[in-house]
Amino acid sequence: MFLAVMKTSFRNTLKEQRPLLALFRFFLLSTVVLLTACPSTVYLMPTPELLRTGQRDPFAANPEQALSPEVEVAYATNRSPAFDSGRWPYITLFDQELRLGFSTVRLGSETLSTDDLHASSTAAERESSVPLSLIDTQEYASLGATQDSSLTKEARAYFDRINAALERSRDPDITIYLHGANNSFYRSSAQAAQYAHFTGRNSVVMLFSWPSAESFLRYAVDVNNARRTVPVFARLLELLAQHTNARYIDVLAYSAGAQVLSPALATLRAKHADKDENTLRKRFRLGEIYYAAPDVDFGPFLQNLATYDGMVQHVTLALNPNDSVLAFASRHHEVSRAGRPDPDELTEEETRLVQAAFNEMAFDLLLVDPDKIPGLARGAHDFWYNHPWVSTDVLIQLLFQARPSERGLIALEDERGRRAWTFGQDYPQRAGEAIEQLASE
Repeated sequence: MFLAVMKTSFRNTLKEQRPLLALFRFFLLSTVVLLTACPSTVYLMPTPELLRTGQRDPFAANPEQALSPEVEVAYATNRSPAFDSGRWPYITLFDQELRLGFSTVRLGSETLSTDDLHASSTAAERESSVPLSLIDTQEYASLGATQDSSLTKEARAYFDRINAALERSRDPDITIYLHGANNSFYRSSAQAAQYAHFTGRNSVVMLFSWPSAESFLRYAVDVNNARRTVPVFARLLELLAQHTNARYIDVLAYSAGAQVLSPALATLRAKHADKDENTLRKRFRLGEIYYAAPDVDFGPFLQNLATYDGMVQHVTLALNPNDSVLAFASRHHEVSRAGRPDPDELTEEETRLVQAAFNEMAFDLLLVDPDKIPGLARGAHDFWYNHPWVSTDVLIQLLFQARPSERGLIALEDERGRRAWTFGQDYPQRAGEAIEQLASE
């Protein structure tokens, strides 16, 4: 059923595009760029569904930090540093160094009161937008390109500070946010900070900021930089496993962030090919691997998944089969994306991997269907944070390490017994019941 939905959507798109003239293609590309380009200021995402009713207040669990307008997130980056430490402390150029530090993002203007911030963070409709500002960046350490088991004093201080945050946190896991293309250090810091905010400040969140060129007109540069970043990110995962006390290391990869995460996990597995999967699962403690609208080649994504499946706790692929941004990316790469797949492109072996993913792997496919989710734009790409239902599901999954059946989602099953998950029309009620059950356990 769900594969047929994706296939029909893809074929209809092709039929519509065949007769288009070059001029119209240019116009379409320009429109996509305008619609998806980063605004100069990031504003607080819509309040997740379960925080809107007033019945649940995650901020009450951590009152000392919850009402502060400042949110601190750890960061790691392989961007080159800028000459100043203002809003743009790192630029778009690739750097072999792995730089570690902490950034501070302020929610709202300097005059926003704590009561108003709390009201804005629990309201279904806000009286005004809440801007996010990067107000401070502290780089602790810079590690060279070669792997070295010993750490500098500065790097040890960085990991000690993360461990201290884990000690205070109600959530024993680290969540890494991997941004997509067309992103600045400021924008990705703001995205990571607002996710941390809506956990009730109860989670330790880390941003990995790879050197995106910050423009869809330079998308090819982003693709190249993402490819070059793969070994750097794999190294970061090893360092976190070795030097932090996190129970699990979760990774949320958005859009082109999947071009870093997917091959990095395969690289990590290949590097330790002499170890069995159970040993690696205990060593690296990789928990929830969440791909939100992944902009990565569909076939290689499946091949990578098959290599690292047993090394992680669980993998989720969340997709909108009508994703307009990934339609553009498919034309650029001349192959469908994992977040908007075309099953007809797959080889016989890759088709077998699809079947194995559903039947044998710790893998879930989440269909974010605009026809079933009220208020979701048909071509939505940013659904993981910009729609209250989906952001609620992301929070429940990462905070509780919960499976779809435990989160209030509905199962879809085709004639071959392959199961996917989606949102029912009564999702708010189902999610509320699910979180009450998870919290009690």
